This record gives sequence, C-alpha cells and structure tokens, in this order.
Amino acid sequence: MLAFLKGEFVLKTPAVVQVDVNGVGYEVQISLNTYTSIQSLQRGMLLTHLHIQEDKHTIYGFFDGAEKEVFVQLIGISGVGAATARMVLSNMKPDEVTRAILQGNTHALESVKGIGKKTAERIILELKDKVGKILFGSNNSPLINNSLEQDALNALIALGIARNTGEQVVRKVLATEPGLKVEDIIKKALKSL
Repeated sequence: MLAFLKGEFVLKTPAVVQVDVNGVGYEVQISLNTYTSIQSLQRGMLLTHLHIQEDKHTIYGFFDGAEKEVFVQLIGISGVGAATARMVLSNMKPDEVTRAILQGNTHALESVKGIGKKTAERIILELKDKVGKILFGSNNSPLINNSLEQDALNALIALGIARNTGEQVVRKVLATEPGLKVEDIIKKALKSL
C-alpha cells in the first residue's frame, strides 16, 4: 500500500501530477484543491490512496489528510466512485463537503457533476455520523478523537476490520479502560470482536 509519495513534481496539470521518486515516475490523479496547493511547488509530498480495480490500479494524491479522509469516506458510499469523489473535491474543499453533509445540504452536493439528488441524500445519510466525529486539527489531519484512538483504528482497518466496527470497538475499549497504550487498545479491541 502506498501511504505517500515524496519527490519532484515533473509534470503538473489540474487533474494529474507526475512525481519523480528517486528516478521512478508515478502518475497521480489529483483534485483541483491539491493542484492549487502544489501549483507553485517543484518538490513535495502527496498523501496517496491506491485504488485497485479489476482492470487497473490508480493512485490518487492529496495535499492534506483532510482531503484524503473525505475521499476515502466518499468512495465507501455505494454509487460514488473514485472519479466522482475526486470531482466533489475539485468543486468543494474538504471542510465544505463536511459542512454540507452535517447540515444536510443536498443542493451543495448536487451542484457537483455526477451527483444527483438520490446520491446526495445517500452521502448525507451514510456519512453524517462519521464526519460529525471527525475533528480537524491545526495541521488539517483528520482525527477521530485523539492520536491514540486514530492509530488503533488505523491498525484495525489494516487488519481488515470495517471502519464502522473499528470505531465502535475502539471507543468501547477506551470508555471502559481509559489511558491504555495503542498496543493494548488494539489487543482488547480484537478480543472483543
């Protein structure tokens, strides 16, 4: 799994950037938000999401963690593919998407090409509770509650546990036994599954 790419931006367009990482060129799909952030940079780092389909593997890149988190949440919705999620993030900033979901603003989501009324309603219904739990820190990286909780959740997801299930079980463990180390949270979470 690719977590990030750090290197020279060889080619930059509003939709694609080619990143030279020690002589290996990666083609990365980006949103307009990310393009705006890297437009004047010659080098930098992009957080990445490797989207695997039957006929191709596509790397999506993000300038910050908030944008990546919104992208991952969106592609988890039935009927919202990676191209549509990228289109949403090209039209709206991550905090605007989050605000639209929390406020139930279907019109804001419908203004994005490829999202109709039913899809907008599904996005709001399925993500309202999830984005309500996301707090944006000063560095714009999404956190559930704190870094311990996030680290434990990320580990559970990497082990194949669904995000919703992981969030619930981590919160349950921390509610009963606050002050645990990450390793202990993960062990207790796995035992309670």
